[in-house]
Amino acid sequence: MIEAKRVRRNTLGDILRRSRGRFPEKTALQFEEEALTYSQLDRIVNQAAQAFISKGLQKGERAAVLSRNSMDFVILNFALAKAGIIMVPINYMLNQEDVAFILGHSEVSAVFVSPEFQELAQGAIRLSDMVPKVQALISKPTAQSGEWVPFRAWIQEADDQEPDVELDDEDVAHILYTSGTESKPKGVMLTHKSIISEYVSTIIDGDMKEDDVAIHALPLFHSAQLHCFLGPYIYLGGSGVILEAATPAIMLETVETFRATQLFCPPTVWIALLRSPEFASRNLSSLKKCYYGAAIMPVEVLKELNTRLPEAQFYNFYGQTEVAPLATVLKPGEQIRKAGSAGKPSLNVETKIVDDEGNEVPRGSVGEIVHRTSHAMIGYFRDPEKSQAAFQGGWFHSGDLGIMDDEGFITVVDRKKDMIKSGGENVASREVEETIYLHPKVSEVAVIGIPHPYWIEAVTAVVVPKAGESLTEEEMLAFCKDRLSAFKAPKYVVIADNLPRNPSGKILKRELRLRYDVLAKQ
Repeated sequence: MIEAKRVRRNTLGDILRRSRGRFPEKTALQFEEEALTYSQLDRIVNQAAQAFISKGLQKGERAAVLSRNSMDFVILNFALAKAGIIMVPINYMLNQEDVAFILGHSEVSAVFVSPEFQELAQGAIRLSDMVPKVQALISKPTAQSGEWVPFRAWIQEADDQEPDVELDDEDVAHILYTSGTESKPKGVMLTHKSIISEYVSTIIDGDMKEDDVAIHALPLFHSAQLHCFLGPYIYLGGSGVILEAATPAIMLETVETFRATQLFCPPTVWIALLRSPEFASRNLSSLKKCYYGAAIMPVEVLKELNTRLPEAQFYNFYGQTEVAPLATVLKPGEQIRKAGSAGKPSLNVETKIVDDEGNEVPRGSVGEIVHRTSHAMIGYFRDPEKSQAAFQGGWFHSGDLGIMDDEGFITVVDRKKDMIKSGGENVASREVEETIYLHPKVSEVAVIGIPHPYWIEAVTAVVVPKAGESLTEEEMLAFCKDRLSAFKAPKYVVIADNLPRNPSGKILKRELRLRYDVLAKQ
């Protein structure tokens, strides 16, 4: 049986080796001045995996990665998988206490850090009381720094043959900590099977091809860029360009230089690209497949993108980390007809809308979006109670409120926690946001509810004007009152320079609530 399992095995390390076999001399990835073919990438990955094993790291142990996007991040992703070590990517924007919580909660045995986060990592290690077996600096450091060894120099003498580790598709490959609104993040456990099943759905429903050239600009520590784009293109044998960060001018230059065919951005980054002076001056005609997700795309922004990139096909990928993260897809032919929709369930996903008792609601009624899928996590690490709650009734509960229409298309109404209850009525923040986006001077908006002595929650809009434009609170209040029912129209409008958001592009509404909850008290 052991031999049969090995024959049938399909892990993250296996898919890289297979792509090497099909396309040994094809460029897999480029980062800054370094370009690696599939043969070169797999060889370095094998060396890293062998180095981990020689250092005493055991199958099932955890390794944290704290870094911006880099080639080393990708090498670690596949090398840890080949060695059977669980990767724990960490959001580099977290503070020292939050990083320490993740290190301690996941009980890591190794920490890989890019030099700019070395001080953050050292402080977090002290706070967590962890004593890692390995502390390595990635992203091309040239010398040892205290306990920190330079990653590439450390692995270069290791054997470059495939490591002999007994692995199973149901082994946990990644633990990704959510950036939700709770006081402590939850560790989402994704197996090799979960991730690769999601790759298949992404490739099929995203119309991805081996001759695509993809830009990987959003943070790789987040499931969207890592699992919807980087991994699937390695699986296919496509080529990609890694950018350290999602800087609009650099992204647009990279598309032109490498004739990229594919680009993923959350709506906030698409908006930043549209507003960049480089957008009009760069040749973006190679872009054929453009993806958005992680937040709701304003309909007016989508229309502008379709006008300015007429040759590009747009796809809306909706989901969350717990489903690795793809759940539903709105395809190009449906973008205008079903504008604002999250689409239909992806290839390996079954979705329905339920009430608080878990009963399916009639088409057109609001309820919670739930899924059954092989993409799904196996649970939250060391948190059986929250795991059980997430899977109640035999479905994964997303926490999103939505509507399924007669054709099976799903529209996300709001997060459960973002539904505003004002004066006894439910107000979907998204509906108010879509209305405000109709104003020609508005660049971005977030609608929240803040405590109010009469309304219970007061609908409040935080609005960012377009560059060079000015807006007043009175102007926006009047605009909304003309277009929305009285109970939906904002009671307060705040004109702001920007909106706080996490690296995946999601606007941090919790932070806005904390910042502006005093408005009703003034």
